[in-house]
Amino acid sequence: MSVLTINGKQQNLALPDDTPLLWALRDELGMTGTKFGCGMALCGACTVHLDGEPIRACVTPISAALNKQITTIEAMAQDTVGKVIQHAWMDLGVPQCGYCQSGQIMSATALLKKVMRPSEKQITDAMSGNLCRCGTYTRIHAAIKLASKNLATPTSKAAKGESK
Repeated sequence: MSVLTINGKQQNLALPDDTPLLWALRDELGMTGTKFGCGMALCGACTVHLDGEPIRACVTPISAALNKQITTIEAMAQDTVGKVIQHAWMDLGVPQCGYCQSGQIMSATALLKKVMRPSEKQITDAMSGNLCRCGTYTRIHAAIKLASKNLATPTSKAAKGESK
């Protein structure tokens, strides 16, 4: 029996230790916000946070997540930075097909938690592991900059995670 802490709650799982975290989340726990993309950690659709660091759940065995905090897209609405990013995404109409967006938001959230005012290069570097088949990269960068600006203005509606 493995015990994982996901979005602050302990989850008991009767799975082999080498089971990818993505399958534990999606198949065992029904948390379908984290997407399966390539299965080889190349596209970033399955990005979650492990102790605050973005990781690819498709290649991370559950044994690597024991005694660590796992955060998924389902928790972003309760996360101060995640909420502001989600609202910036909506305000700028970032998603096209939307499939990669949960992974994109998880990587963007990890970036802004480390660097409140990232440079263009820092955004590019942080987001380089997340692919978007629709090519919404320009809007993704704009949304990260908007979220950064809104987070720097703590009294704004956007900083509180409220849309325009």
